[in-house]
Amino acid sequence: MPTIHLLIKGKVQGVFYRASAREEAEKLGVTGWIRNTPGGDVEALVSGDDEKLKLFVDWCKIGARRARVDEVTSRPAMEQVFQQFLIVRGA
Repeated sequence: MPTIHLLIKGKVQGVFYRASAREEAEKLGVTGWIRNTPGGDVEALVSGDDEKLKLFVDWCKIGARRARVDEVTSRPAMEQVFQQFLIVRGA
């Protein structure tokens, strides 16, 4: 299953970004995980078909209602299969 690594920068912690991303991931049918980084960013590893991954990345560029996304970097990662989309606590 195609897998991508995302790093989201901006005002993305403390604004329900991860919870909103999980809702969007479940809606789209992508799996993986998302977590806060110690540097104030949000990091995710996401698997799904190419079209669903594109839609998820597009959502990440806007993010949660109270978020301010400055930058989203995306790069291919080793293909993985996840059972669900999880919020991971701690880095």
